[in-house]
Amino acid sequence: MYTQELLPGLDPKEPLIICGPCSAETEDQVMTTARDLAGYGAKVFRAGIWKPRTKPGGFEGVGVKGLPWLKRVKEETGMYVSTEVATKAHVEAALEAGIDLLWIGARTSANPFAMQEIADTLAAIGKDVPVLVKNPVNPDLELWIGAIQRIRNAGVKRVGAIHRGFSAYGKHLYRNMPQWHIPIELGRRMPEIPIICDPSHIGGKRELIAPLSQQSFDMGFDGLIIESHCNPDEAWSDAAQQVTPDALNLIINSLVPLNGAKPDSTESLTLLRQEIDRLDNELLEVLGKRMRVCREIGQYKKEHGMRVVQGARYGDMMKNRIDLAHEMGMGEEFMRRVMAAIHEESVRQQLEIFKNK
Repeated sequence: MYTQELLPGLDPKEPLIICGPCSAETEDQVMTTARDLAGYGAKVFRAGIWKPRTKPGGFEGVGVKGLPWLKRVKEETGMYVSTEVATKAHVEAALEAGIDLLWIGARTSANPFAMQEIADTLAAIGKDVPVLVKNPVNPDLELWIGAIQRIRNAGVKRVGAIHRGFSAYGKHLYRNMPQWHIPIELGRRMPEIPIICDPSHIGGKRELIAPLSQQSFDMGFDGLIIESHCNPDEAWSDAAQQVTPDALNLIINSLVPLNGAKPDSTESLTLLRQEIDRLDNELLEVLGKRMRVCREIGQYKKEHGMRVVQGARYGDMMKNRIDLAHEMGMGEEFMRRVMAAIHEESVRQQLEIFKNK
């Protein structure tokens, strides 16, 4: 664990837990949530002051008037306080208000110009503050590494990463796909960087926070950042993925191990099996998407009087997939059987379209 390197006074044997509401909404909401969390032993409080929204017109945060609320949290509970920054003005206002830790969101980390502006501002101010960089919205490891490097090049010594998952089109189990191999590769490439998991944004639903938190611990992440609200169902932003302080306390105390112990060989096998299960689920999701497209193709063929099976198309597709599989180290016969089974199911689904009058 790297908690002591990011924030002094924390037990380096314990994971870093950052918790608090998605957004600071009112002073009462902030203080009520903070007192409850502090009562359960929380050490680092989070709340969004500025909230980037996909479309205009939504709640975009209370702005600078919420910074004194975080200052009050720090004074009355003794917790460290943290918030997201995306511009030069945000950084200046947050540091002037005494914010202890900054994080940079996924939309901002995807923009090198925005990252350089933040880095330049931090360099100009010269204040020693820890900065956590969330992964970009798209699964681009190099962009993530570049964002971290810009902050480090500004002279910031305490830098970490937050894995919050990656955007994906369509309906999925998760709000943002975990793609665990990307933060794992980040850890391999930059082993000195602590990596925090954000199960709230990965899952998008409060019932997924506990299993995602445990999975991230099993994979060796250095901590968690979890959204917690005194009244989650009435939250002004991301209500579905926030939990009460009571629920958060239960989640944290149910996690094993919490002592940073390295898994033994049996636990390593369990982790590998969990990764197989995750990949199988992703395969099923992709196959489900493929079958939906096949049904649309079937509808098109029916409307235009075309045959279900197009022999030339099937032959070209099979050759292409086998060649690609060979480049990936898979056997020709294996891929031939796989593609034949997929094609058979695709034809069956298209024939169902033709049967329906």
